[in-house]
Amino acid sequence: MIAATGVDESSLHYRGWRVVLACFLMAFFMFGFGLYGQGVYLAELQRVHGWPGTLVSAASTLSFLLTSVLVIFTDDLLVRIGLRALVLCGLIALGASTALLGLMQAPWQLYLAYALMSVGWTGMGTVVIATVLNSWFVRRRGLALSLAFNGATCGGIVLVPVLLALSGSVGFRSAMLAATIAMVVLVLPVVVVFTGWPADAALNSAEGSPGRGKPARHSRKDLLANASFWTMVVPIALALLAQMGFIIHQVTFLEPLIGRASAGFAVTIMAAMAVVGRLSLGLFVDRLDPRLACAASMTSQAAALLVLLQSTSPVVLLGCCAVYGFSIGNMITFPPLIIQREIGSTAFAAAMGLGTSIGGIVSAFGPGIVGLVRSVSGDYTMAFAMCAALDVVAAGLVLWRPGRRAAGARALAPEQESSVD
Repeated sequence: MIAATGVDESSLHYRGWRVVLACFLMAFFMFGFGLYGQGVYLAELQRVHGWPGTLVSAASTLSFLLTSVLVIFTDDLLVRIGLRALVLCGLIALGASTALLGLMQAPWQLYLAYALMSVGWTGMGTVVIATVLNSWFVRRRGLALSLAFNGATCGGIVLVPVLLALSGSVGFRSAMLAATIAMVVLVLPVVVVFTGWPADAALNSAEGSPGRGKPARHSRKDLLANASFWTMVVPIALALLAQMGFIIHQVTFLEPLIGRASAGFAVTIMAAMAVVGRLSLGLFVDRLDPRLACAASMTSQAAALLVLLQSTSPVVLLGCCAVYGFSIGNMITFPPLIIQREIGSTAFAAAMGLGTSIGGIVSAFGPGIVGLVRSVSGDYTMAFAMCAALDVVAAGLVLWRPGRRAAGARALAPEQESSVD
């Protein structure tokens, strides 16, 4: 690993930090366009074309499901076409998707645009970002991941208001084309210049053996038989299901209690605290047990939801949203840290792809389940209590460490850090 090379990861001159910048920009535009921007598309496409909301929503759902399938094969693509080529394919696909969203005239083009967005997720999403940063960092891996994934939250905070403002002033079509051009101008040179595997990884791969950063093929069947993998994937998936359910229904719950403006402010606070939470965790997580930190984050979210249900005070409600938001972003930071420590570098990309796929499919049902429980019970008390219960169960599951008692689990990771030192 990098620890053996004597590289100072704390130095600003270390090339890995330029890779972090590239990953930040990838996350900024991928999450800004591919996740947070979908609310803008829903409103604008209905206004411009008069299409029903169900048509756009169905395309969005299919896109997320397709993404969850495609990311399983990220490790195969990294081996076959390489990192830079995969990222460039993702950038081209995302650019084509956003441009088509502005230019489309027929519903079939909507589904094509969302399919292209799924390809963008495969080339520029969390699996690729986590895999490349895992190859560049050892001692400061948690901080690098936190800084890069903060691009995702910043994409929602910055890009969505910009799209809304531009749509109001120059129209949705021009807004999407301008934003697409800005993305290509900013991301393309950074990706070409900064992204890549560490030099010794490239040398090792040229010799026919996997380097410390170069992902190797690994049997997904072996991963599915690994208990440590499941005790990471299942709790993260449950926590994300609860998280997605709360986020989507947050404004609807808060608006009758504190008004529309304050409910919107609560979302802003939550997003801002997600940035603070990622940065705070990044400073210390490399010295922490990631499973313990993950369980603490899940427990804090459960506590915030329970207090939220017991109060009508605007200050308390906003405070609960802030506490909840503190851990939102970290739910995608913990899996790569746990995978690296317990499964290893050889299977890292395969485990990230498979875990992200499972988590994405499970969490996609969060908004629907919360809405169903709310409809049956008549309010959000049972729905959010269910989310809190899922967080508590997830916190307990993530603390289960079968790998410590099953030496066979280590067979998945013959290249642990200590063996390369």
